[in-house]
Parts: sequence; C-alpha cells; structure tokens
Amino acid sequence: MAEQRSASTPQQSKTKTEGAIKAGGGRYTFDLAKLSTIDAGPGYSTAHGPVIEGERIQIGLMRVPRGTGGRPHSHPNEQWVYVVQGTLESEVDGVKSRVPAGSLIYIPANVVHSALATPDADVIFLTAKDMSHGIVGTPVDTSISAPLYAPGFEPKKQAAVSARRGPGSRERGAGSRRAR
Repeated sequence: MAEQRSASTPQQSKTKTEGAIKAGGGRYTFDLAKLSTIDAGPGYSTAHGPVIEGERIQIGLMRVPRGTGGRPHSHPNEQWVYVVQGTLESEVDGVKSRVPAGSLIYIPANVVHSALATPDADVIFLTAKDMSHGIVGTPVDTSISAPLYAPGFEPKKQAAVSARRGPGSRERGAGSRRAR
C-alpha cells in the first residue's frame, strides 16, 4: 500500500521565480485558471501567466497578446514551448519558424531566441523549463526596456495623447478632481 501524505505536510515555499507557486509538500494538482499570474519576461516580453515550480521542472501557462512578444533573450535552462492557441513567429538560434497551435518549440540552454504572437490572435502556450534557473531570461540588448511589438501594435506615445487633447490642455492624475 502506498504511503499517503497529509495535505498539511509542511511545504518548502522558496521558489526561484518571484510569484511562482512551489509544488509538492501536499500540493500536487493546480487549477491554472485560478492562480495568480506573473510577468515571464519583465522589460523584454509581454508573456504572463501562472508558474508552478517542482524540484527539477517548472511549468507556466503563458498568454501573449496579439502583435506582441519577447525580444531576443537567453537563459541557462533549456525550454519547451507548446502552443495551445494562436500562432507564434519564433526564432531560435537564427532559425525562423511560424508555429501554429498544436506545435512544439525546443530551445536549448543559453541559446538566443524570440517569439511574437501574430497580429490576428492572442497566443496561449504551455512552457516547461528545467530548474537550473528561474522563468525569466536575460535580453540580448539590455539598453532597451520594452517587449517586442509587431508594426501597429506599439504602445501609444504620450505626445499622441497630448495632441488629441489639443493645445493648452492639462493632464490630471487618475485621482485628481476638477474644482467646481
């Protein structure tokens, strides 16, 4: 008969990725739709979703808004990406691919790669990485602190907002009120 462990068994809560959930110690199943999301590539990617870390493997269910993605980056852990919904335009070690739902991408450790959700739909992908490093990588060009955008999907510039308001208009903070 298999030994049963109580759900109250103490679990180690230390994770390599801030905001990730640690598996084990009584936690063996996870409803990914109900877990908090984290940014998977702050400063270089729009991918976000819940991340679960085990002893040797971490899993993330990531969402990438259409027309956005991750600039070239690398990390010391190898990675698998299974596209659940949408299509990614990816580049791994200089090899470009169009990756539709149902396809799998392999990314060796320390290899530069990038991905962009096509403009027609958001992308959802399941990713698995070994635990030699957290979920976040290092961008190739650290002088840029922005994700990858397809043409027409760049964030609106402040100048464009001011131009729409007209000359002489003032911007007020979110909590400010105009005196009456």
